[in-house]
Amino acid sequence: MPADAPLQTAAARAAQARALADARLRGSIDDLLLADDARLDERTRVMLSRLLHETIAAIETELRRQAARLLAARGGVTAAEALLSESLAAGRLMAAGLLRDEALIEALVARVRHDLIASALPAGSRDATTGSDEASLLVRLAAVPDRVVASAARALLVADSRGGVILAAEVQHRLVWWVAAAIRPALDDPDTDRAIAEAAVRSLGAHDEGEGGDAVAMRLAAAIDARPDELAPLLLEALSDRRLSLFVAVLAQAIGLDFEQAQALVLEPDGERLWLALRAAQLDRPTIARIALALSDADPRRDIEAFADDLDRIARVDPADARLALAPETLGRDFRVAIRALARTGRA
Repeated sequence: MPADAPLQTAAARAAQARALADARLRGSIDDLLLADDARLDERTRVMLSRLLHETIAAIETELRRQAARLLAARGGVTAAEALLSESLAAGRLMAAGLLRDEALIEALVARVRHDLIASALPAGSRDATTGSDEASLLVRLAAVPDRVVASAARALLVADSRGGVILAAEVQHRLVWWVAAAIRPALDDPDTDRAIAEAAVRSLGAHDEGEGGDAVAMRLAAAIDARPDELAPLLLEALSDRRLSLFVAVLAQAIGLDFEQAQALVLEPDGERLWLALRAAQLDRPTIARIALALSDADPRRDIEAFADDLDRIARVDPADARLALAPETLGRDFRVAIRALARTGRA
C-alpha cells in the first residue's frame, strides 16, 4: 500500500462527510422556508413515505424474482442468488435524486390524501329518501338488472378492497427502468443486465392502468350516466358511503373531466375550483353546502367558516359561466402538462 494511502482514504471520507452535511443543511433550509400551506402534515408525510417505499419495493421484488428466474434457467444460479440477496433500490433512487419526479409524487400525494379523506368522511348521513338500514350504494348497484352497471359496481368493490396505487403509464415506465438500473450488480455482468432488462419489459407489458380503482370508478360513472335530477343524491350518497372514488368519478362524468383532474379539484383545501365544478354540474345551494360540510369534516385543512361566508356568492354563479371558467381543466392530460411546463419555463 502506498505511504499516502491512509491519508487519501481519510480525505475521501472527510469529503463524503462534508457532502452529506451540506445535503442535510440544504434540506433543513428547504424545510424551514417552506410555506405553511405547502407543508405536509406528519400523518400525510408518514403515509406518503410508506406508499413511496412500498411502490418501489413491489417493483423491485418483481424485477429481482423474474430476472433471477431467467438467470437460473440459463445456468446462472450464482448470479440469480446474488440478485435475490439484496433490496437497495429505494435508497439508491433517493440518493440519485430521481424520486423528486413531479408526476410520481403528485400521484402518490393524491392517493394518500384521497384515502385519508375517504376514511374520515362522516358515514351514515344519508338522505331521508334512503333508509339507514339499506344496503350501501355500491352493493345495491352491484345487484341492479343493468349488467354493465352491476359489473362495474362489483369491479369497484374489488378494486377498493385491493387498494394500492396504479400509476400512469409514463410514470410507471420511468420508475420501472429506474428500479431496473438500481438493482444492477456493482460489477458489470452482461447476463444479469440482460435478465433485468427482460424482466422490466415483462413488468411494463403487464401494467394496466384500467385495473385501478380510479379507472373502474370512471367506468361505473359512465355506465350510470346520471341524469341532472339524479346527480345530487348520487354524489351525496357516495360521500355518505365513504366512496370518494365514486364521488370523484360521477362529478368528472357530469362535467367532462378525467378522473385525475376531478380528483385534484376535490382534494384542494380551498375548494374554489370544486365549487365551480359543482355549479357547472347545476347543483343547488343546499347540495353544495352538504358536500362542503362532509369534506370539511374529513379534511382539517378546509375552512368551513370561510366557505359559509362565500356560499351565497357560489350559489349565484351561473352554470354556463362555471363551465367556461373550468374549460382549461377539460383539456387532455398531455396538453395540460405541456401548458404547465411552459408556464414554469416562463417564470424562470
